[in-house]
Amino acid sequence: MSLQFENSQELVTFSTKQKLYKMLIEQLEKDFNFSGIELTFRKNCAPTSLVMALEKRLKQLINSDFAGYLNLLYRIDVSESDIRQTDSSDIDVLVNQVTFLILRREWQKVWMRSKSKS
Repeated sequence: MSLQFENSQELVTFSTKQKLYKMLIEQLEKDFNFSGIELTFRKNCAPTSLVMALEKRLKQLINSDFAGYLNLLYRIDVSESDIRQTDSSDIDVLVNQVTFLILRREWQKVWMRSKSKS
């Protein structure tokens, strides 16, 4: 898969165009819930709302349950080297970058699954 996304919004918009947005939401919910972190989205959740809700939840985790946050990253299988490259000096920048990394990894899972079914 050679698709390169610049940011979270671009990724979720593309997933909508590919008719895989619902699967992306389901994958996010599955991995969050398996990590013991409650997260649900409305099935008709707009892409912008999805990104904002995900950022809000990640910020809460970083501030109040850092171990849960790390467990989530492990569960989703976000690359440690990618995490090391994030800017942790500003929490808002960090959350934005980690949101993108999570969405990118979840997109890879959804995309591969959709290609193996076709």
